Order: sequence, then C-alpha cells, then structure tokens
Amino acid sequence: MASRFEAVVNAPDFPPDVEWLNTPRPLAIADLRGKLILLEFWTFC
Repeated sequence: MASRFEAVVNAPDFPPDVEWLNTPRPLAIADLRGKLILLEFWTFC
C-alpha cells in the first residue's frame, strides 16, 4: 500500500522585510518547526 505522504514539500522561508507583531525579532521557518501554527486569512469586501 502506498504511503499517504509520498511527496514532501518544504515551505519557503519568510522574506527578510516582513513586519512582525508580538515578537522581538524576525521569525524563520526553522523557529516554528514542531509548533502548532494558526493561519488566519481575512479580507474586507
């Protein structure tokens, strides 16, 4: 039986000019490894 996770896709690192909130320094993908991350997308129509 084939594995459900055959392809592994790595997320790209964040651009260096991103403005962060509630953190004293810029974050990298490596800083978030193994942590639960909540992404919220919203817009005004």
